[in-house]
Order: sequence, then structure tokens, then C-alpha cells
Amino acid sequence: MARDDIEWVREDAEGERIEIKAHQIRERWDFYWRPGRSYGWEKLSEPLLEDWLEVLDGVERRVQRRQYPLDEPAKVRRLIRQRFPRAELDEG
Repeated sequence: MARDDIEWVREDAEGERIEIKAHQIRERWDFYWRPGRSYGWEKLSEPLLEDWLEVLDGVERRVQRRQYPLDEPAKVRRLIRQRFPRAELDEG
């Protein structure tokens, strides 16, 4: 089953609007960013907790539409806990 990238918009540290996308390859998630549509995507080496939470939200919504397996949100939560041990996550 083909999966689309999960994309959203947020502000960077300087308050500028940037686009972010996450692309899943097996168990790994790669993050990319760009300042606008006219620019190419660059790899985001250290995604923020906020970015991971956007991925979790996107995965949970896609599970409801049967685009991801039911256990995928738990896998994303596990990855978030590994990277951000102090983050408080709802168990959805």
C-alpha cells in the first residue's frame, strides 16, 4: 500500500513560515523542510518534538482511513519516547 508523505506548516526559530514533511521508509521516518513551494526540499537533521507530534497526528488520522495499520501509532509513540523521554504523550 502506497503512503503519501505527511506535510504541515510551522514557524522556524526566526518566526518565518516553513513547510515540513515526513516520509516513512520501513521503520524510519525522514524529515524535510523548505521555506516555500518555489524551493527544493532539504533534509531536516533534528526534527523537533512538535514535528514528531504532527507525524503522530497524521498517522492516527490515516489509520482511521485504513491507510496505515492499526499498530502504526504505537510505533511512532515508541520512536518519540526514545528521542524525547520526558515528553508526555496521550495513549490515543
